[in-house]
Amino acid sequence: MKDKPNISSHLLWEYNLNTFDYDKSYRIVIERILERGDLHAWKEMIRCYSKERILETIDWSAQLGKREKEFAFFFLDSDILYAV
Repeated sequence: MKDKPNISSHLLWEYNLNTFDYDKSYRIVIERILERGDLHAWKEMIRCYSKERILETIDWSAQLGKREKEFAFFFLDSDILYAV
């Protein structure tokens, strides 16, 4: 992981972010961003985690519904996240 994502603390409200391991707990971070994150959080997710890791998390997740998963796959393939 390049560095920790610069995301709002409300996405991980129940964790102590001073000791939170963003690399070890990447699935939690990615799920929260996919569920509740804004465009900035999505861009931070792309910046910090590989596309392969994000796609693997989407496939693995029991928390994300079919609709959320399909949207995430679609949105990750769009140009919106990669535009300046």
